[in-house]
Amino acid sequence: MFYPLLALLPRRFTRYDSATISKSNNAFTGDTIRGAMKPFSKIACIGEVMIEIVSQQTGDATLNVAGDSYNTAVYLAQLARGSDCTVSYVTALGQDTFSQRVVGHMKHFGIDTAHIERRADRNIGLYAIDTDSTGERSFTYWRSESAARTLFSTPCTVGLDVLGQFDLAYLSGITLAILPAPVRSSLIDALAAYRRNGGLVAYDSNHRPRLWENAQTAIDVNNAMWTVTDIAVPSVDDEMAIHGDTTEDAVLARLDAAGLTDGALKRGPAGPFDLTRSTSGITFTPATEVVDTTAAGDSFNAGYLFERARGSGQAAALQAGHDLAARVIGHKGAIIEI
Repeated sequence: MFYPLLALLPRRFTRYDSATISKSNNAFTGDTIRGAMKPFSKIACIGEVMIEIVSQQTGDATLNVAGDSYNTAVYLAQLARGSDCTVSYVTALGQDTFSQRVVGHMKHFGIDTAHIERRADRNIGLYAIDTDSTGERSFTYWRSESAARTLFSTPCTVGLDVLGQFDLAYLSGITLAILPAPVRSSLIDALAAYRRNGGLVAYDSNHRPRLWENAQTAIDVNNAMWTVTDIAVPSVDDEMAIHGDTTEDAVLARLDAAGLTDGALKRGPAGPFDLTRSTSGITFTPATEVVDTTAAGDSFNAGYLFERARGSGQAAALQAGHDLAARVIGHKGAIIEI
């Protein structure tokens, strides 16, 4: 079943002139729309998609497809069905059987697969989830030689110039963490140029400490990334983990100092904090049943960004993101049909 909102979608989406996109005058502020309208229909999600192996109590295992930015792409694509909006996933895969299955998974959900690097000498990354008798989960990863780590590395058929084909580029801290340092820097520079040419950048600082060279590199790269971000969608937990903040107020003060005045700070059951400070009195109802929180933040990002893309105000976008996340965590697994 799809969201009933789909029937209400306009036939065109909107974005803003590059002149309105800056740290002092972000593209979107609250429920007020500024700047000249342009079609906003092309979204790129950039990152790594993996094969998920889930152990069962019977001793068997099931295979799923998941990954933080990929989860967001799947939910964006489902929300966009029936509209002019297209969602592309930009990544690198191998030429193995599992990689081909992932391409089929993308097509099933309506994700554009035209911008995927295929590496003959690399395979898709894997990770396994084991759950003990108390329900506690543990993860084992095989991703150090994954194809996604070669994204944008030369030689390549999908280069950084691919950004120019999209109106909005979405990526995460995991996207940056898996890339070699020179490629990571080039990507941030390319995003800066992309914004100067009118593109929008949305970023979630999703944090996996083991993926970074060291803690200071994670801090430095995230600080650099925030300077080229229009719409920030971090979680308070990740921001605390990266920077050592001990309170939500400390996180907000640091984000303010970085010039991040648009987006949402995810706070789990408490609901998102409006970084635009343009809304008040919104009540976010916690999920009635929590089964699996794996894709809570990823699905929030999809619901929130889709509403922003279709021209909804900040209040509606915050509510849409929260409601979608609450729905997703009521089911097992990162990806569900909506």
